Amino acid sequence: MKAYVAEFVGTFWLVLGGCGAAVLAAAFPNVGIGLLGVALAFGLTVLTMAYAIGHISGCHLNPAVSIGLWAGGRFPANKLLPYIIAQVIGAAVAGGVLFVIASGKVGFNVSAGFAANGYDAHSPGGYSLLAALVTEIVMTMMFLIIIMGATDQRAPQGLAPIAIGLGLTLIHLISIPVTNTSVNPARSTGVALFVGDWAIAQLWLFWVAPIIGAVLGAVIYRFLAEPEGVRAPEPGAQPAH
Repeated sequence: MKAYVAEFVGTFWLVLGGCGAAVLAAAFPNVGIGLLGVALAFGLTVLTMAYAIGHISGCHLNPAVSIGLWAGGRFPANKLLPYIIAQVIGAAVAGGVLFVIASGKVGFNVSAGFAANGYDAHSPGGYSLLAALVTEIVMTMMFLIIIMGATDQRAPQGLAPIAIGLGLTLIHLISIPVTNTSVNPARSTGVALFVGDWAIAQLWLFWVAPIIGAVLGAVIYRFLAEPEGVRAPEPGAQPAH
């Protein structure tokens, strides 16, 4: 239960920190943090939570990451659904808190975006459905490779949160213009619930693409990490005696 609560808290912080930076600070008059600041905010949420709760839940904060780690042999299937539920609830609560804060400003209009992810007319740069699909698959694939590599027992110990946080920052720097960057179905859902309309209609892509990308990344890393000349046992095979 503590692991599930940790995932709730961590995902809450990711959405409030990252989407909050986008909604409240990105275009603030004269001293707005812009694209670079939003990208860094998302990276910092993961970095800080990785150190805070990584030893409790693994700090997934993302249904695609949980599924990818399962595909990579790092996470048990029986914990997938509770983790995903905790992450989505945490994201939705963060979306609610952000909505209350943002609506305190005169002229606030949630339909203008509210950091929701989108494609075509709702892409920040007007990118197509295909461009959004490829972007989200590839970015999530690379994110899983970074996560699995940084947390490998052979990697330098204690530095994984830095690599993962900076990796997410880089992903945002690349893809905010295309989709507003998801790579995380919970993050997309948490704000789409309050935008409604087009954000809900396009939400499917920000579940499907990150999950596909995460599984691809996990499979690629398992191939890369397997020692030369060693064949992985077939599923269900009995160990040799």
